[in-house]
Amino acid sequence: MTTTTTSVFRSDLLAGKAALITGGGSGIGAGIAKRLAAQGAKVALLGRTQEKLTTTADAIAAAGGTAKTFATDVRDYAAVDAAVRGTVEAFGRLDIVVNSAAGNFLAPAATLSANGFRTVIDIDLCGTFNTCRAAFEHLAKQGGSIVSITATQAEVATPLQCHAGAAKAGIEKLTRDLALEWARTGVRVNTVAPGPIDDTEGMSRLAPGDMKESFKKRVPLQRYGTIDEVCEAVMFLVSPAGAYVTGTTLLIDGGTSLLGAGPFLELMG
Repeated sequence: MTTTTTSVFRSDLLAGKAALITGGGSGIGAGIAKRLAAQGAKVALLGRTQEKLTTTADAIAAAGGTAKTFATDVRDYAAVDAAVRGTVEAFGRLDIVVNSAAGNFLAPAATLSANGFRTVIDIDLCGTFNTCRAAFEHLAKQGGSIVSITATQAEVATPLQCHAGAAKAGIEKLTRDLALEWARTGVRVNTVAPGPIDDTEGMSRLAPGDMKESFKKRVPLQRYGTIDEVCEAVMFLVSPAGAYVTGTTLLIDGGTSLLGAGPFLELMG
């Protein structure tokens, strides 16, 4: 088994660019924010918890980057719109949007409450639309890039995940529609679909305790992915290297989607 690690290096690849990341206070969103900042972008962090946003912003500043924070619930369009406008006022432009805000938990469909289902849809799918819609007029001025973080549940039938799967599938369809509709403005729209990524809240929820090691054995590459590896995928899509890519989903899952529902079947008992 070969384990791949990535090193974050500073460069000016995104110098002069401004990026907005939802869910930017922790996990994958925070990792992406730090990666974009390390490449020279000024970043705006959106999330519901100011403390988490401040921690990430402080880390970016300590590394020589620039970050602003906006305590914002992506379900509230007016609040998202205000944060987008605040970003443009602070940085003078908006070039990159990353939708990373998400909610998830394990729940059998037969006992999942209507409110629980709706909450995940509102955060993941409606929150993604809200951010894309609020950002569009600013991105279109110079032809920007949107990347939404989805999950393999969008394509793979997965027990205990009907709420998350419906939300992520909706995001991928929304992505293709927006990519087609906004292509003439130069705005590119793509998704990245991580599989099992270590050191994330999602993994702690979906593979708690002793399940973590047994789940790892089911991954074709025999290891969990890293936040850095997801960040590299996003960097490809928002950088000049991805300039001719729009309307697509990039899987970062170690091959787990090739196995179907995999270990989630075992959780059904």
